[in-house]
Amino acid sequence: MALETVEESRMQRFKERGLKYALAPAALIILYVFFGIFGRNYFSYQTLVNIIDAAYYIGFISMGVTFVIISGGIDLSVGTVMMASTLIGGVALKNGVPMVPSLLIIILVGTAFGFFNGIIVSRLRLPPFIATLGTMMISMGVGSIVSNVQSATFPIRGQPGGWYKNLFLYLSPTGGMIPTGAILLLLVAVICHLILSNTKLGRYTYAIGSNIEAARLSGVDVQKWQMWVYVIAGVTAGIGGISYAAIYTTILPAQGQGFELYAIAAAVIGGTSLSGGVGTIWGTIIGVFIMSVLSTGLPAMNLQAHWQTFFTGVIVIGAVLLDMYRTRKAAEIKIETAADIYKAEMLEKIASMQRELSALKASGDTAKAAELQDKIVATRREMKATYATKKAEEKAELARIRAEERAADHEFTEMLKQTDHILDKK
Repeated sequence: MALETVEESRMQRFKERGLKYALAPAALIILYVFFGIFGRNYFSYQTLVNIIDAAYYIGFISMGVTFVIISGGIDLSVGTVMMASTLIGGVALKNGVPMVPSLLIIILVGTAFGFFNGIIVSRLRLPPFIATLGTMMISMGVGSIVSNVQSATFPIRGQPGGWYKNLFLYLSPTGGMIPTGAILLLLVAVICHLILSNTKLGRYTYAIGSNIEAARLSGVDVQKWQMWVYVIAGVTAGIGGISYAAIYTTILPAQGQGFELYAIAAAVIGGTSLSGGVGTIWGTIIGVFIMSVLSTGLPAMNLQAHWQTFFTGVIVIGAVLLDMYRTRKAAEIKIETAADIYKAEMLEKIASMQRELSALKASGDTAKAAELQDKIVATRREMKATYATKKAEEKAELARIRAEERAADHEFTEMLKQTDHILDKK
């Protein structure tokens, strides 16, 4: 195949696929460099630790939300489920349950809420928006009831059970900080990625999100796999609750509203389509860190926290518009014009000449090789000129046709007006 054909196909693949994978990492790097240049002491190890700290709990719940959105659903309850689970685990700890079982209780409560969401969405056929909105309210109420509307406090460093904070931030005796939670975040991300890319659950999640009826007609047990994606969202909400407790220590009742929006935003920014069927865990992680960089970078520029909400909203709208554009372009049927056919034929001709040139060079016939090289250059120049002329002619013809259509529409409208005027006189 000709070099031009290869390059053209690569550019086409980049436009169709690579663009969505390149934009989020590029935005993350640009934001980090921007805040590093214009913010105060942003290029520092302390700031890097703060960025990672700010990514934990949103990062965990975002991974679960990614499964749900890819399946074509939505989960508005992950934030309140995370906080309710943490609150219940804190109550258990307060009543004498050891630290490890209390942490397990947090994950189990999150998983139970995930099962509940999965059942009412998959079995009872409630719309995911309504079902998870109800679960949001239920989880807030359950957390407040179990805690008797009182806060739950987890042990700090130095107290019995305070070791769990080292799971997310290790402080050395010399005062050094190591964000150990990044290892756990990476581990969960790898597991979620492997589930999505290498298991039946992952394949069916994409299939259900792409076309649920086609998946059902293909023999996929839609109810079963729909339920499991919500269970995964519940498990990650529980893990997120443990990270939240490790960072903030005190958990207040009736918290968590709004966290689900940040999780959904992170997934969308990372390339997950709200239409379902498209998304990756690594894209979501990049989306999480974009929001984390915003939350740490804006204060470095003396801007208040509400600016983070504003800029996050702008980024989400941009990401959704980009997703809509990609979806529309993917659905378009491209009809090749005479100019396109001419270019394809000429590229094939040039490819044949280049293969012949390679053979001449290999045989050592430099004279014929030089002559053929000049011919290739001339042919390429002719192709570009002729293609441009044909495209211009097609564009002019299209403009003429559209002008005729507008004139015909105007004439038809005037005819209808005259007809209406005559009928009114009668």
